[in-house]
Amino acid sequence: MAKLKSSARAKNAAPKTSDLQDKAEQFKRSISGSAQHIWMAGVGAFNRAQEEGTKLFEALVKEGMNIESKTRKLATGKVDAVRDAVEERVGQVRGRAADTWDRLEKVFEERVQRALTRLGVPGREEIAALIDRVDQLNRELRKLSGAPAKADAPAKKAPAKKPAAKKAGPKKAASKKATK
Repeated sequence: MAKLKSSARAKNAAPKTSDLQDKAEQFKRSISGSAQHIWMAGVGAFNRAQEEGTKLFEALVKEGMNIESKTRKLATGKVDAVRDAVEERVGQVRGRAADTWDRLEKVFEERVQRALTRLGVPGREEIAALIDRVDQLNRELRKLSGAPAKADAPAKKAPAKKPAAKKAGPKKAASKKATK
């Protein structure tokens, strides 16, 4: 019986080794096939990504252009609104500055006029009246001295002689004051 057990063991041991080798060979083929399938799936995925990636890229570029045009329109509208608001504000400030400047100019002119009046400097009206008075006196002198009346006419037409009359007026007034 001992022989039977050992021969049975030998028979059972031999098929186990060949079975293991067969299983290892099948496992090797299975792994090799799976690796080959994974490789092919990767190549297919890469090819699809290239094809669809180009389409996706073009679609994204088109969408980006649409978004950019919408953004530009929106930004342009906002810029125009801000520009209008700034121009309106500048107009208001400019108007206020002009009003302030006019008031300041008027105050300055009034103060200068008061200072000139205090100092005894004659104004425009007083100088014009003085010139008229000098002209009237010159005419009367000519009448008394018998000078021709034509000499009086060019003196009125020539504006250069009026400043001379202004200078002569104060001198005569000064000489009249000295004689008084």
